[in-house]
Amino acid sequence: MWEELQLQIIKPAAWFKFALGAVVTVALYRMGLLVLSWLRPRMSRGFYPVLHALLAFAALLLLAGLTTQAFYLTSSPLFGLGQDALGALRATAGQLLLILALALVAWSVIGELAGRIVPSDEFNRRSVRVRTLKGVVESTLKAVVIFTALIAVLQSIGVNATSLLASASVLGLAVSFKAQSLIKDIFNGFFILLSDQYGVGDDIDLNLGAVSGTVEDINLRTTSVRDISGTLHIMQNGQITAISVKSKDWARVVATVDVAYEADIDQALLVLERVSREMYTDEKWSMHYLDEPDIQGVTALGPDAVTLRGLFKVRPKSQYAVGREFNRRIKIALDESGINIPYPQRRMSFGEGPLDIRLVREVRPAAPTDQDRQSAPVEPSFSKDPE
Repeated sequence: MWEELQLQIIKPAAWFKFALGAVVTVALYRMGLLVLSWLRPRMSRGFYPVLHALLAFAALLLLAGLTTQAFYLTSSPLFGLGQDALGALRATAGQLLLILALALVAWSVIGELAGRIVPSDEFNRRSVRVRTLKGVVESTLKAVVIFTALIAVLQSIGVNATSLLASASVLGLAVSFKAQSLIKDIFNGFFILLSDQYGVGDDIDLNLGAVSGTVEDINLRTTSVRDISGTLHIMQNGQITAISVKSKDWARVVATVDVAYEADIDQALLVLERVSREMYTDEKWSMHYLDEPDIQGVTALGPDAVTLRGLFKVRPKSQYAVGREFNRRIKIALDESGINIPYPQRRMSFGEGPLDIRLVREVRPAAPTDQDRQSAPVEPSFSKDPE
């Protein structure tokens, strides 16, 4: 046997057959493990290790038999076992079993590889693109596995898959004229992914604010957006005509403050600048800023207030927290400086004459007592006799 092995070991074809036999063995072993995992809740605790050991032993025997066939070791006692295994795999039932096993292995490998792709917790365009493409590529590869396994099954049972695919293509061409919206969704989704217009985790407005929220999922046909109330909106990609992305590259906080006309405007601007600088230099909030605060001054003279404005360039999705903290700090600072923030007031007029206000107390009659009910006269009742 060693002489035969030395002659066959230098042949690349023998190593290719050996690798193919190893793949077949691993596929059947993984399928056996999947079946055992399904049966494990229905069997006793001590029975599962025995079946697991038998499965591993059978896989080793199969690999050894296929190895003797790959290197053509006729003197090996397992050569006959390898021939029987190859004969069983060439049969229809063996082909179907092998196709199912390979499909399950490919499915699990795709899932495991996708699970190993863990995007960074930091929000940036790379992590957004990784999250988006991860789901799309995983679903596409699994669809290819199912389609390939279906074609292989049809071929193994004697169905001509080539003519079937040709018929399906003609039928698909006919259906495509009635499914133009589906084709439009797929094409639009493809270009959204290709140009990285938005991805999973982005805050977006679709169709000029018709749908607003955070993208939870995107594929070639639909985009799923969850709004602030928790409602999940699923929109077809072909219906998306306008996209407003609030979390791409950078964001901006438009900090507007309204003060009364009687207030000292210069003092109010100093308070606005001081609060903005304090937040910018605060260790807790400085990491959110991308540039120094831009205090623009008085931007509007409204009917009720003078509007002051500052602009803060911050990291994507940081504008909400920075804006809330700024509102809290500016309110406290204005109160300490004695600067009033105007609020709506109403003045009511009742004419030129004096207003006469009278308070009238309603006197309710006392409830009748039992004595009053007994002493109350009884009114006689008259009825007319029928004629």
